Amino acid sequence: MEVKRRTARNLVSKLSSVSEQTRTDALCELRLISKHDPDSRPLIADAGAVPYLSETLYGSSPTIQENAAATLLNLSISSRASLMSTRGFLDALSHALSNSPSPTVVQSCAATLYSLLIAEDTYRPIIGSKRDILYTLLSIITDSNAPPRSIKDALKALFGVALYPLNRASLVGLGAVPALVSLIVRDARTGIVEDATAVLAQIAGCEESEEAMRKAGGVRVLGDLLDDGTGASERIRENAVAALLNLARCGGEKGRKEVKEMGAKVIEGITDLTKNGSTKGKAKAAELLKIVVDGYGNQSEVRDFRLNTSSDFMNHSI
Repeated sequence: MEVKRRTARNLVSKLSSVSEQTRTDALCELRLISKHDPDSRPLIADAGAVPYLSETLYGSSPTIQENAAATLLNLSISSRASLMSTRGFLDALSHALSNSPSPTVVQSCAATLYSLLIAEDTYRPIIGSKRDILYTLLSIITDSNAPPRSIKDALKALFGVALYPLNRASLVGLGAVPALVSLIVRDARTGIVEDATAVLAQIAGCEESEEAMRKAGGVRVLGDLLDDGTGASERIRENAVAALLNLARCGGEKGRKEVKEMGAKVIEGITDLTKNGSTKGKAKAAELLKIVVDGYGNQSEVRDFRLNTSSDFMNHSI
């Protein structure tokens, strides 16, 4: 272990070299070591790599940026505290997300955010308060020229942000609902609709989502996904049910009415999930069906849903 510690210190010391080639070589080695040797990750972080890696994200060389971003992603697996405690780390990620010409850098930065958000719930309000990060993630999913992987990584990061209930209103205010609805309608690439509906299901769990969903035609789109004729996957249909259920729970009387009216049109699809969905999918479909049929659901869950972080969709949505 001591040899690994000395190696980490030696490589990190080279990140401050005046020679670009020396810095590049050190970054390449740190990227590979942090990828293949989990034991070395905390040693690299403890050697003081994170400030240098963060600063490198402001550089002009795509290759150097790619190595720095990938190393930060690797460190986020087991050295999250070192990243989050580094001054300017999130600002550097935000800068790279919005300014880097390299899709690989964008993907690594978004994946780093997801890694932090999904593992530590205490980081969710911190990252969610960075409106520039949220705005950039939404810009990625609305860019028709963005690579599929960039969109998927941005969706995963948005999912992590939306796990914290108080972040959902911020996402609504930044236009997340129409962005997600548009993505669901226009993009049929593998996995993207599944991930987009998972994020939308989370965001639907706030009072502010009702008006945004109505203006964007979100309830209609979700209903269409439950129609047998669309051929949507089970995962997509379960996410659609979850979104409608959360809207009914948290969207007030208007939201409940919209969900009930739409649910009546796709009652066969909801009923099918009560029989053939996953365990959680069956339970949610059954509650939604009850709302559709007689207007009543489990109202006691509404307050808990609003106040507590829910990871219901983590295991099968993203």
